[in-house]
Amino acid sequence: MLKYKNYIAMVDFDDEADIFHGEVINMSDVITFQGRTTEELRSAFRESIDDYLIFCSETNRQPIKPFSGKMLIRTSPDHHRKIAEAAAKAHMSVNQWAEQALSNAAQYDV
Repeated sequence: MLKYKNYIAMVDFDDEADIFHGEVINMSDVITFQGRTTEELRSAFRESIDDYLIFCSETNRQPIKPFSGKMLIRTSPDHHRKIAEAAAKAHMSVNQWAEQALSNAAQYDV
């Protein structure tokens, strides 16, 4: 995972092409980059973000900002009650409990 100016990218390696390729994952626009070495990859990532921001500026377009971290989730009243009970049993708020559950499901540390 690479980070630059609050943008986050995931990277894969293509063994057949012998190249790293990455994509920014925390925004809805598509930004990709590639490099043969880790140095090339990091540089290409930064250049892609900078180019995107310059393009937005030159075209008077607001750049898509990285995700805010706010989510609205709709569920049934029964499921909501069960979530609130699980959170209370864990001595957490519903938001804390949901953050932990979602982080565990997404395999990220909070």
